[in-house]
Formats: sequence, C-alpha cells, structure tokens
Amino acid sequence: MKKIIVLLTVLISISSIAQYGYRDNNRIGISGGITQLSLFSNQFNASPQAGWIAGLSLRGNYYNNWQAVFGMHFTDSNFSLQSVTNEDINFKLSAVQIYLVASYMVVENHLTLEIGPVLQVNSKLKIDGKDEYKFLKDSPLLTANDIVDITKINGNLYAGVTAGLKRVRLHFSYQYGLNNIMNNLNKKDELVLLNGNKKFKGNIGLISGMITFYL
Repeated sequence: MKKIIVLLTVLISISSIAQYGYRDNNRIGISGGITQLSLFSNQFNASPQAGWIAGLSLRGNYYNNWQAVFGMHFTDSNFSLQSVTNEDINFKLSAVQIYLVASYMVVENHLTLEIGPVLQVNSKLKIDGKDEYKFLKDSPLLTANDIVDITKINGNLYAGVTAGLKRVRLHFSYQYGLNNIMNNLNKKDELVLLNGNKKFKGNIGLISGMITFYL
C-alpha cells in the first residue's frame, strides 16, 4: 500500500510540474468509469461482469501528432464462474495499473488513438464468504477458494480511443493480459492434481469506458 501511495504522489508531482511549465501542451486528467472483465481459459467458462475504474493521467505532446500518456488507475473488476449446482460465483479482481502509452492525434484536442503497455499489480481474487467452499462446475474437485491466489504482477497490452472536447473526453479501451494470470496456482502440486493433473491457464480481457476531465 505504501508503494502505491508513493507512486501516486510521484505522478501528481510530475503532473503539477508539467502543468506549470507547459500549460498548453500537458494536461492532468481525472478519470472514472465502468469495466467489464473477461477470463479467457480453455478450462474455465467465465462470464464477464461489470466493475469500476478511476485514476489520474498526464497527457503531453511528444513529436508532431504524437503524444505520450502516463497514468495510474485503480480498478475493481469482476467475472463469474458456475458452481456444480449452477450457482454463479462472483470473483473480484482489485488492481492498480500503471501505464505509459503512445497517443496519435487524429484531430487535435478531440480524437486520439492509443496503444501501449500496462503494468498491473493486483491482490488475490475476492469472493463472498458464502461461496468459498462451493465446488466449481468446470473442475468439480476444486472449490472457489482454491483458485483465488493468482499471479500478483501482470502485464497487459492496451489499445484505446479518446474523443470529445479539449477539457472533457470519453475514453474507451481494451486490455489483454499478456501473461498467464493463473500461473501462480501451478506452484501448488495439490491444486494441479485436483485440477485433473492439468496446468491452470487464463488471460484477462478488460473493457473500460471512462469520462476524463482535463485540468
């Protein structure tokens, strides 16, 4: 938690300096919106669910029609799996995302296309206490609680579009998890055995829609 606070403080400090020195070229953005999280896995048939995302960013001119966008987002996103009794079990992914993306200005101050990497630091998956010991339909020897200890540091590829006015814009993006977010489960031989002696594998897909206010 201390590391997150330090990173957020650095972002705010950099943004403030840039705003002071280059007010016409650099802008601080405050964003908030909704997400839909998917888990792509050959074994687990996950259903996307809604969540939220919010954060800060710094957008600045880089070269000709190119800009660079640096920022940090906090998100609680969700997906669900079915139990053996066909009940939906909700899994929440709480994460901090740090990103640095290239942004191409199609129409200056109104429309940009963006792509770049995201570093995601997340906690274990969260589930309701009443769902912890429900067995999973896709792997009947595993309970919901067995699969919550996922990989904590992940990398995503980000692509998005921002459209609107100079001070207020809508932002739509998609992130795909480049690494196996369930790989941490493979470190526990007993879980692999309960999983039919098969390795756990899954990649996330995160759709977000936000509104950003530029200062």
